[in-house]
Amino acid sequence: MAREKDGMRVGEEEVRGKVRGLLAARDPAEGEPLEFLRARFDAGLAWVHFPVRLGGLGAPRALQAVVDAELAAVGAPDNDPGRIGIGLGMAAPTILRYGTEEQKLRFLRPLWTGEEVWCQLFSEPGAGSDLAGLRTRAIREGADGTDGTDGAGDWIVDGQKVWTSGAHNARWAILIARTDPDLPKHQGITYFVCDMTDPGVEVRPLRQITGEAEFNEVFLTGVRIPDAHRLGAVGEGWRVAQATLMNERVAIGGTALPREGGMIGPAAEVWRARPELRTPELHDRLLTLWVESEVARLSAERVRQQLAVGAPGPEGSGLKLAFAGLNQRISGLEVELLGEEGLRYGDWTMVRPRSVDFYGRDAGYRYLRAKGNSIEGGTSEILRNIIAERVLALPAEPRTDKDAAWKELPR
Repeated sequence: MAREKDGMRVGEEEVRGKVRGLLAARDPAEGEPLEFLRARFDAGLAWVHFPVRLGGLGAPRALQAVVDAELAAVGAPDNDPGRIGIGLGMAAPTILRYGTEEQKLRFLRPLWTGEEVWCQLFSEPGAGSDLAGLRTRAIREGADGTDGTDGAGDWIVDGQKVWTSGAHNARWAILIARTDPDLPKHQGITYFVCDMTDPGVEVRPLRQITGEAEFNEVFLTGVRIPDAHRLGAVGEGWRVAQATLMNERVAIGGTALPREGGMIGPAAEVWRARPELRTPELHDRLLTLWVESEVARLSAERVRQQLAVGAPGPEGSGLKLAFAGLNQRISGLEVELLGEEGLRYGDWTMVRPRSVDFYGRDAGYRYLRAKGNSIEGGTSEILRNIIAERVLALPAEPRTDKDAAWKELPR
């Protein structure tokens, strides 16, 4: 992950020098924040472990913390990562790994600066846990059959996607679609970048238990995608999608947090501030959850260190599984601690939020929003299977449809 420059390893001093050079050239207190972010990207300080010209320096990933700390200390603007989390955590690493040079140069800079928001068009009404069973079709215009492998035209996409966070704000989407129904379900899928502003893309809100609609369903009707927006080879979409999913689970469950960061912080604060609410039983539960949260936080740190030497593996599924369970149990305990107050939820209003907020507002919101954690980013049931088979090497579940053509599968 390190880059050699004139025989020298790119290290901390060079990275700090780049930060000093950026600040000397651009005062973050003056001018538009976007201009500073663009200059930061061009200086290689967006994600230092990315290659030169793509927002990085080819330096060790751990040095990103040095950059972030120095820029935060002088009040430099950030790129509002909560708003562009799907682009940062899922689209960017996939484009870096599988994209062409033209795709990397086109998409990564405006993705990181926040000029272009991304969403993920994977799940479908009949293909959530069994994502490989998806029905959305992409047929290559001018092909001499339906397999989408011949001809040189655009791809025409028809189908429906669901549970799409932030689709109402997105300019681009990462999309998987079936390009060959004659192959087994995992083999006939291709991965695309879809322009959410194109004709035929319709976004409809899905109102959640919180009252908001950060999720959406997306209808694709005759959407034209140029072949230049295909990521990876035709028919290799499942392999490309696995890279996205592994990064997604780390992005959700492996966020860097301080001690008592995340859901445990508000619960612990209620415990300290409201002694009249305490009972021995609640104390034991809170202490247990505090310890489990700390274990999860340190485990996430270890996985992030492993990322410095390679792509995320199935261990990220464990992080995301722990994240979901802990959030639900901690938010439930917080509601119990507050008693009648915990039953109040102050703002059950239909809004279309700009970003996903797991922890914000009051205890009632946290309790309701945490219910979605066991579904988004891979259901807890599927993640347990992944951990069992790929981490613990337990026998795989029988899969009778593995080698059958997708079009022959019962639906």
